[in-house]
Amino acid sequence: MELRCALCQVQACRQEPGGKPYPRFCPMAPENEWRALATARAAYGDRETQELARAAARTEAAGYCKEPRVEEIMNFARRLGVQRLGIASCVGLIREAGLLQEVLEANDFEVFSVCCKVGSIPKEEIGLSDEEKIRPGQFEALCNPIGQALLLNEAGTGLNVAVGLCVGHDSLFFRHSAAPVTVLVAKDRVTGHNPAAALYTSHSYYRRLREAGRS
Repeated sequence: MELRCALCQVQACRQEPGGKPYPRFCPMAPENEWRALATARAAYGDRETQELARAAARTEAAGYCKEPRVEEIMNFARRLGVQRLGIASCVGLIREAGLLQEVLEANDFEVFSVCCKVGSIPKEEIGLSDEEKIRPGQFEALCNPIGQALLLNEAGTGLNVAVGLCVGHDSLFFRHSAAPVTVLVAKDRVTGHNPAAALYTSHSYYRRLREAGRS
């Protein structure tokens, strides 16, 4: 069995069941045996999951193509009844995190923010060599997304917002956050924090991304 939704040109899942034929690789096709879909559907019977799903769907419907993401995040929090928000930011985007905190507090949210270098853990402590640092020969603090998550857990935040966490560091933060997490900024310094730009130009300027698989 395959999962190749990203390449689907049919999108039968957007229609009422049976409205369009399912591609062979579609997990909804009758000949496929993906138990996960039945398990997922049953999971929406959980009260907390239902609340999150309803708030997400209502936020989508109300703000689609009308509200910027920061406004959608605030409205999502309001629909959840969450007043205490957490910001987990990269230290390199501390200005953006500060602007976000100002916006959230102006809208009557209680905000706790933690930057990634909290704890000042030397990179050597997890087994990195000096040559593996960004600037060899200098002290470099490890990005500490676990510390960010645990501090926000202790603060009792009901929704956490990731602002520019590095690839992989965001994974650790998501894993250890007790509260649901949403992303405001996906860090990509090369594209001005617009990661999709590399996809849109993968047939031209960033053609090397497609050629890498053939090398």
